[in-house]
Amino acid sequence: MKKIQRLVFPVVTAYLWVMMVLFGAIVLETFMIYPNVFAAPPESLELAMDFMSVSGPSDFFPPLGFLSWVLGAGALVLSWRVEEARWWILFSLAMIVCEGVASMLFFWPRNEIMFVEGLEVHSAEYLKQVAREFETWHWRSRMGFNTAAAVAAFVGFLRLYRHRLLSRGALDEKA
Repeated sequence: MKKIQRLVFPVVTAYLWVMMVLFGAIVLETFMIYPNVFAAPPESLELAMDFMSVSGPSDFFPPLGFLSWVLGAGALVLSWRVEEARWWILFSLAMIVCEGVASMLFFWPRNEIMFVEGLEVHSAEYLKQVAREFETWHWRSRMGFNTAAAVAAFVGFLRLYRHRLLSRGALDEKA
């Protein structure tokens, strides 16, 4: 049991690190990439497809998102005994799972429409509509879920760290 307890801090730290990377990536995508991608659809969508022909968000976010789920579940299980951290980590995990589900159900099909099917299958007007929907709901769901998940992971980490320090202090006082 003591060996498992040694994993708590490194796993929660790894989870926090992944959450901060995801949050930074979504902020970068929102403020640097999306203004260019959605500047003037459908032309800007085609330009974005050319630019991201080697690697794009679909190569980065799904694997890192899955890693966040795995590390989040591990962090939650391992830190369950620390009540002041438990609920923050649970909330963070719930938010990043919600973000992933929203992406799979709402955003991935729209990515398919805009970046795979494009003008060969859809009208320019429909692509403009899908691009507007994507941008609008990106702000309302993905940014919100990612922000909440990152903040909660950070607070959970701080609560765990505080608990760890206070627990050590109690042990030092007994010695």
